[in-house]
Amino acid sequence: SKKWRKGSDYLLIPQILFYAMFLNFFMKIYGLLLAFIVRISKKYVLLQSKKFVSTMINRELIRIRIVQIVYAWYQNSNNSLKNAEKELLFGFQKSYDLYYYLLLLMVKLTDMYENRIETRKNKFLPSEEDLNPNTHLINNKFIQQLRINKQFCHYLNERPLSWEANENFVKNLLDKILESETYKTYTEIENPTYADDREFWRKIFKQFIYNNEELDEILEDESIYWNDDIEIVQTFTLKTIRKFSEEKGADQPLLPMFKDEEDKQYALKLLSETILNEKKYRSLIEKHIDKWDLDRIAFMDMIIMQVAVAEIFSFESIPTRVTLNEYIEIAKAYSTPKSGSFVNGILDAIVTEIKKDNLIFKH
Repeated sequence: SKKWRKGSDYLLIPQILFYAMFLNFFMKIYGLLLAFIVRISKKYVLLQSKKFVSTMINRELIRIRIVQIVYAWYQNSNNSLKNAEKELLFGFQKSYDLYYYLLLLMVKLTDMYENRIETRKNKFLPSEEDLNPNTHLINNKFIQQLRINKQFCHYLNERPLSWEANENFVKNLLDKILESETYKTYTEIENPTYADDREFWRKIFKQFIYNNEELDEILEDESIYWNDDIEIVQTFTLKTIRKFSEEKGADQPLLPMFKDEEDKQYALKLLSETILNEKKYRSLIEKHIDKWDLDRIAFMDMIIMQVAVAEIFSFESIPTRVTLNEYIEIAKAYSTPKSGSFVNGILDAIVTEIKKDNLIFKH
């Protein structure tokens, strides 16, 4: 009856209220949990960024270099693992050279400006400006500190680097700097502090050196090993400028080549595992691409997946998701436009299978 249904509706009200209160409580807990995850994620990103600037040759650069070395391995008929390892370490050394070469550029620009000032002072009829130039650039405390840095001086003594072959580029770059608003603003500071001097060079590096196409071409011509390193190393150089502290003087630490011996051994082991277990990894990859025409698969994709599978099997401490993400990005950057999704699909299928078969025991 209608009367009974009305009574039933009233009986449902306490239940509805209970569920509403439970849902409200659940949403609050969910919100707190979400906020906690976001906070932890931010701390993790910050921690990773701190780790990122602690070393010159990081895992990202190691992976890229190994993919390149393995690619070259298959193009060369006279293969030798020992030679491949030498080539890998030599490439890392050249990347480290580039880091010091970019630091040296700032010193070279300062020296050129000082020489220019001296030349103008010694003119037959020097102007008032020639006789009383702005010396902020010469007296820049950051450059003075870099010039006497023990690590910097030792490295250049062991591995001499010079910008003499690119004198015209340095001259034109100096002209652009001196004509800039950044330089004009800097010269208007009456007594620049150390922070002012360091910030000036950070801005100059970012505006005139970072992503400078002409400079990139010069560096690529200078060494084939620098082609893929330029942007990464420039980023490290910028972060090095920021980390400089007046109190540390000549002992200011510069970035080491590797974080520690573990990273160097990681690189050598990944290279050897990739090459020595080629048949094992290739058969596993080919099993999951049986629906694809092998001739239509980019050779670089095969190399990237081979190195990725070698890392998955060989390094217990590296989560599989980290490995997958790293090599998917390499595929996007160094292979075809569709390589990212293709490599992702194949590697994901391989990981699912080997976990199911208990061939690896990690997340």
